[in-house]
Amino acid sequence: MRKVCLTLPTNRACAETITAVAGEAVYAAEHFPVEVTLLILDSSDEATRARHARTIAETPLPANVTVLHLDEDAQREFLTSVVQDGTKPDLLLDLLLPAGLSYGACTNRAFLIAAALGCDSVHRRDSDSRYQWIGGTPVYPVHHELTSLGKRAGAAAGGVTEVRLDPADSGKPVVLVGGSFVGELSVDLGEVASQAPDVYYDVVSLWAPRDWPEHRKKELVDEAFAGARDEVFERDRSTLSVVDPMRVDMCNIAFHRVHDQVPLAPATDTIGSDYFLHHLVHHTGLPSVVHNRHIVNFHTAERKTPQGFAAYQLRLAKFFLSMHYLNFIYDRMAEAGSSLLDDGFDVRAPLVAKIIRESTALPKGENAERVDVLVRSYRKLGGRYADVAALVAERGPRLLAEAEQDIADFATLTEEWETLVLRSRAVPLPQVRSAR
Repeated sequence: MRKVCLTLPTNRACAETITAVAGEAVYAAEHFPVEVTLLILDSSDEATRARHARTIAETPLPANVTVLHLDEDAQREFLTSVVQDGTKPDLLLDLLLPAGLSYGACTNRAFLIAAALGCDSVHRRDSDSRYQWIGGTPVYPVHHELTSLGKRAGAAAGGVTEVRLDPADSGKPVVLVGGSFVGELSVDLGEVASQAPDVYYDVVSLWAPRDWPEHRKKELVDEAFAGARDEVFERDRSTLSVVDPMRVDMCNIAFHRVHDQVPLAPATDTIGSDYFLHHLVHHTGLPSVVHNRHIVNFHTAERKTPQGFAAYQLRLAKFFLSMHYLNFIYDRMAEAGSSLLDDGFDVRAPLVAKIIRESTALPKGENAERVDVLVRSYRKLGGRYADVAALVAERGPRLLAEAEQDIADFATLTEEWETLVLRSRAVPLPQVRSAR
């Protein structure tokens, strides 16, 4: 029976989400011939973890669903064994379990633990989201994920409602299945978009390469962070194609094979550091399925506190700075195309690592201009945004240095990733008190 990993990384109280995602795990186990591990990577405080453990203990599960609830100590125990044969064990451990918040690192840990569990695929959900419902039933994305993921595209064509894939690609495996989100913007800029659209444009257009024409930047800004907007699920739609990275969110995604070949960027305190595989899959032309079982996104109360607001906006600033390097990388991957794949349609990770490494030689001038635009834009908004402007101005040199180092670290992790995955398959997982 195929083993799959449904993972929920969290650093906050989310007992309701754990119950909901456990329901999706049960759905998967009851509708597909799979063994499901619900992997909860819990970086919250001790009291919150205890509440989560009680929630898990009170949740009825069938025999082919297991919950593995790992705190950071348990994760560190496992990872320490995984990295010990690497060339830079201390650095690798820090990249996999950093002190700061890292969206990419938490998912990389899930990838390695899934490898240790012998799982064929990893399915990620987020703690600040919930499912849509229709007719009193939750709409689970895992339905489409397990219908198509891992099949050859030609075989997967019968399980979707539309095919937009070149028939020449029918022998390639489906390596990504995902949907988007509805509800609030995926970043906390809704207030800016509604009250100061000109400033919103100036900020969000920093996502784009500097040499893009204005009409392309405007198209990007119009689509940015909006997901599927207010689309309500009525009936299933799914398309077999080459994925558009703007159409799939990390709260609603599953990977097969590709996540064992290339990791996500381990950047700390950076929004969007976990989207690299979307672009890799797109540029290599590997098949994907995009569906409309969108997840509902919401903003947590912590974002609204003064401290939480400032921290979030700084993470967003680092996202824009990361794009200086990522835009270069994406362009190079687009040029390389399917040459980044071997004859078995696996990613040639050393070639990807080389491209990532080359980006670190980019001059910093363009990114310094991004810092200037952010400071100027936030000052225009005034109030708490002016406080953020002061922080960005003060920390500008450090933010620029961190953005470059983050990419260098990503190159290092990519160079070591195959070894780490292989090592994970040979390392026993720690005994965990709340495992079921």
